[in-house]
Amino acid sequence: MLTLLAAATPLCAAPRGEQAPPAPASDPGSPVDSDWILRTLARPAPMRANFVEFRDSPLLKAPLRVSGEYQRPDAETMVREVRVPYLETTTIRTGKSGDGEVTIARAGRSPRKFSLARAPEIAGLPASFGAMLSGDHALLERNYRVQVEGTRRRWSMTLVPRQQALASKLREINLYGRGVELRCIETQLAKGKTVHRTLLAGAAREADGLSTGPALANLCHGEAQ
Repeated sequence: MLTLLAAATPLCAAPRGEQAPPAPASDPGSPVDSDWILRTLARPAPMRANFVEFRDSPLLKAPLRVSGEYQRPDAETMVREVRVPYLETTTIRTGKSGDGEVTIARAGRSPRKFSLARAPEIAGLPASFGAMLSGDHALLERNYRVQVEGTRRRWSMTLVPRQQALASKLREINLYGRGVELRCIETQLAKGKTVHRTLLAGAAREADGLSTGPALANLCHGEAQ
């Protein structure tokens, strides 16, 4: 469940079928800052984006590949639709009061519903990502310590949870981009060595044929050309 909520960040990617606008020619070598990244990532609802997700674990011989589409039909709803290798739709609805409900529908099974109140340590994640999608720097800083590196040509942003309840489950979230294109989100859980990578935009297309953890990590981090 934690990984699902963290993975909602790909909704910041350019909408399906559209290319992110190119950065101005004078900008690529400029030092990056969190305000510039948030302005770049902000995407109003409604929108959607394809994704390719890889789950790497010492227990797996090769990373598990999952692909589908993220949707944000309105400001309070996030949808993750898995199409390969199985069919599953997860819908997260958040209320203005901070409450919310999760519905998981999988082919051949009855839908499951539960309140985010059942998992208070992660209930704030949808609101946090809502802050990112709306470019709300102050709200994001209240929930995470934010660190950025690189230039506008190639940059990264790391989010480390401030609240102990969330930090006990989630170590950090790393976002990697080139120019105005968000290419990869890497989620690291607090326990174990499991890493979940979601590739977007050009990186998702470049992932075809890659099957090893190191190769996918290089692509995610921008080290594969």
